[in-house]
Amino acid sequence: MAGEGEKKPVLEMVQADGADEGCVTFVLHDEDHTLGNSLRYMIMKTVDVDFCGYTITHPSESKINFRIQTRGGLPATEPLRRGLNELNDVCQHVLNTFQARVNEFKDGLEQPME
Repeated sequence: MAGEGEKKPVLEMVQADGADEGCVTFVLHDEDHTLGNSLRYMIMKTVDVDFCGYTITHPSESKINFRIQTRGGLPATEPLRRGLNELNDVCQHVLNTFQARVNEFKDGLEQPME
């Protein structure tokens, strides 16, 4: 447990003793369904992922237990890393597109009407 002044980890990896690297539960702190469902969708697009799911432990806690199981010797950290990067790319695209449209709208307001 983090003491006062210490920063709590954002991501923890929980793995049973003797379990392979393809079956891991990640605990994401200070997150909810917004990230959980989006990330699950991105990870499930990976062919070598057998299972990907998440649970919210309790409504009063803001943490997600995120489970990934892979096949073919692929470590579970790889689909997680790829999913986070792809989700970041999608969010960046949405942000850029939105900002471009806002700028177009503002430019249209500045032009006098005929």
